[in-house]
Amino acid sequence: MSNAAIVLVSHSEKVTEGIQLLLEQVVGEVSIQTAGGNEDGGIGTSLERIQDAIQNVGDGGAVVFYDLGSAKMNAEMAIEMLELENVHLSNAPILEGAYLAAVEASVGKSVEEILGSLEKEFGKSE
Repeated sequence: MSNAAIVLVSHSEKVTEGIQLLLEQVVGEVSIQTAGGNEDGGIGTSLERIQDAIQNVGDGGAVVFYDLGSAKMNAEMAIEMLELENVHLSNAPILEGAYLAAVEASVGKSVEEILGSLEKEFGKSE
């Protein structure tokens, strides 16, 4: 079984790339998938990009973080359409939540354990 992964969904590709870079420098070997911007690389979100990112998380499942409302809506649709049980959306702030999740994933914690830590720190996720 592989470790839990992180999926970053933002209206900006540069935002997801920056957070990914920070997390990789801090925690090292954690699967971090990104879905930033729309299909043309502009500001917006892309259901297809989100689905692709989620499909690349592996067997350990994933926690998905988002920046704004339509990113949340598209992430919810992607998870529902892919019918994946071990992929969960978090309401934690994208940077702080992903940081906590990446640290925990790096020490082998499961998606369920990570969600518990996020809930304790930031409140209930979906």
